[in-house]
Formats: sequence, C-alpha cells, structure tokens
Amino acid sequence: MLAFIERYFELKRHNTSLKQELIAAFTTFITMVYIAFVNPKILGAAGMDTQAVFVTTVLITAIASVLMGVVAKLPIALAPGMGINAYFAYVLVGSNGLTWQTGMTLIFLSAVSLFLLSLFKIRYWMVSNIPHSLRIGISVGCGLLITLIGLHNAHIIVANPDTMVALGDPKSLSFILGSLGFLIVIALAQRNVYASVLISFVVITAIALVVDPEVSYHGLVSMPPSIAPVTGQLEFKEIASFSMVGVIVSVMLINLFESSGTFIAVTTKAGLADDKGHYPNQQKSLLIDSSASAVGSYMGTSAVTAYIESASGVAVGGRSGLMSFAVGILFLALLFFSPLEKMIPLYATTGALLYIGVLMISELSKIDWDDLTEATPSFVAAVAMPFTFTITEGIALGFITYVVLKLVAGKFKDITVCTGLMALLFLLRYIFL
Repeated sequence: MLAFIERYFELKRHNTSLKQELIAAFTTFITMVYIAFVNPKILGAAGMDTQAVFVTTVLITAIASVLMGVVAKLPIALAPGMGINAYFAYVLVGSNGLTWQTGMTLIFLSAVSLFLLSLFKIRYWMVSNIPHSLRIGISVGCGLLITLIGLHNAHIIVANPDTMVALGDPKSLSFILGSLGFLIVIALAQRNVYASVLISFVVITAIALVVDPEVSYHGLVSMPPSIAPVTGQLEFKEIASFSMVGVIVSVMLINLFESSGTFIAVTTKAGLADDKGHYPNQQKSLLIDSSASAVGSYMGTSAVTAYIESASGVAVGGRSGLMSFAVGILFLALLFFSPLEKMIPLYATTGALLYIGVLMISELSKIDWDDLTEATPSFVAAVAMPFTFTITEGIALGFITYVVLKLVAGKFKDITVCTGLMALLFLLRYIFL
C-alpha cells in the first residue's frame, strides 16, 4: 500500500514524503475546519436546517478535496466558499426576499455555467481578459460586504432610522465577544498561527458557554443528521426573469475569480506553476471545483471553491494530491461531531468574517490610482456592494463604468471583447429590469 501511494502521488518526484504530506493535510484541515461550523450558521439565517447543512458542508468538502487529490493530484482542498454563503443568506434570501430554495437554485445554475465554461476552456480566457482593476474592485467589494455582515452578526453595527447605521451597545455580550473573537484571530494570524480562526471559535464559544444563557452544550459525538431537509430542494419557478440572469452571472464571476486566483496562488507557492500561471492538470482541477459547486448546491450548501488555507499546508511541505486527499478523509471523520454546531453562537463567526474582510480589502494597494479610468471602476464596484447590499450591482456598475470611461477617454484598446460583452449584458439587465 505504501509503495502504491508513493507511485500514484509521485512523492519522490515532488521531493516530499508520506509523513510530510499528512502533516500538511492536518495543518490545512485545522486552518479551514471552521467552515463546517460557520457555513451552517450563515445558511441557517436563510431558514435552512443547520444540522443538515453541517452534514452537506462536510460531505461536499470531503468529496471535492478527495477528487482534487486523486484526479488532479494537486495539494489544494476545496469547500463551500465564504462570501457566496453570506451573499446567498443575507442578500438573495434576506434582502431580496427569495426563498432559500430559489436562492440555492441560482447558486446551482451559476455552478453549471462555470462548469460549461471550464469544459469548453473559456474560463481561463475570461480570467485573462477581465481587467485587473475590476477583479480587485470585485474582491474588495465582497470583502466590504462580508465585513458589514460580520459586524451585523455581533450587533457591533445596528440599523438606525436617522443615520441609517449606528454603533451597537458596547456592553452587550455579542458586541464584546464578537470584537474579542476578531482580535484573537488578528493577534494569532500576525504570529503566523495557522489555526487562528479555529482557536477564536473555541475561545469565544467556551466563554459564551459560561456567560451567555442562550448558549448550551448539546453533546460531542452523534450519528450524522439527515440531509433530507435541504437536499434536492431546487426551485426553478421563480427564476425565469432577466434580472435573475445578472445574479447567476455575478455568482459565477465571483467563483471564477476566487477559485482561479487560489489555484494559481497555491500552485505557485508549491512550485508547481510556471510564470504564466499554468500548472499541472489545470483543466481537471477547474472541472472538479465547478462540478463540486453544482453537486454541493443540489445537496444544500453554497458554492464550492478552492481554499487559500491550502497554502498553510503547502507552507509546511505539502506538494502532492495526497495532502488534499487526506484533508477530505479528515472532514469525513468530522461528520460524527455535528452536536458541536449547535453550541457555537452566531457572533463567534464575526472574527472569521472580519478577518476575511481584511484580507480581501488589502487588494486595494494593487490598484493604479494615477489612472482614473482604472481606479474609478474599481472604486465603484467596491463601494456599490456594501452600500446596495448586493454583489450583483457592484459587478454590474463596475463593468459599465469601466467601458464608459474607457470610451470617453479614447482608450478603446483597453476594452476586451469579454469586458464589453459583460458591460452590455448588465446594461441590458438595467434597461429591461
């Protein structure tokens, strides 16, 4: 068996070993296991059964990561993405008033679209032809929206009829523990502690068990709950409108940027990518992540994406698909710890959400602020998302602004076919909305 593992994953060629890969897998697992507890809390806000979502989240993470290891043989783990889950729960369902079944159907259709783009090798062409400034603006806008949601979950920011928003009660438990969770994540991340988010969850939940009467212990181990309440619940009746096309495209673009960027970043760190961003089994990896998104949304969880936390495993020596395969097996074992999900309070997710916001907003430093035709569309996309409380409008306004400014400035060559088509699609959406 050991000889087979060595040959199949080509451990010697990658200058690694079984022990090194397993250590990398455990490191990656510890850094990303928080998604198993955060995702149910967020999707639960949309009315979904949190225990069932816990199981579907763990299952699709395990399946996708195992496939990435065995088929694409890359040290990259996959799981439901942060950002899309919040957009689904708080915007599509919460703000727009869709049922969670209809919202999940939109996630499913965006995943199918991404799969087709990957299958016909259009996906990489799109990533290469969408302006860098717009990609940054979209990433930053998502970060700002996630930040707003994190602050809201802990009641650090609350609604106010006079000023629209205001500071919450600094003496409330949610305010104090949500803020503390964020500070713990940042302090540990600064010291390069890979499990900073997980440690924050554990500390905040432990404190909440003592001081918050609404938080209680529900046990440690049990058989996995049924996924029937959330699986196969897609609803296509309410999506036959042009406005929904914009949502599908927006979700697809977010997944396209996030996943593609993570693949390149992690494979580069592992020494597997060339100077143009190409890496081994690239087509297989793109098909796996997009098909996993489609299967995951059918099962009842948000879109799957490559996790940047995989870089923590690569940093300690992970170089082969054995790492992601082992991550998947560890997540399977997590299926029997579903009672823990009930115990974690919503404000314990604030630290993770704000930390992700910090990482995504840091991309602003890469914008060319001296060129207003580049900086302005990025700014519009970024600020429109939190202020309209929807990712779709940010992407739409960003693309339209980019094309209009380039046309006015006479910089016609900067407008790629892909960018022009996207701007036209979103403009038609506004006209016929």
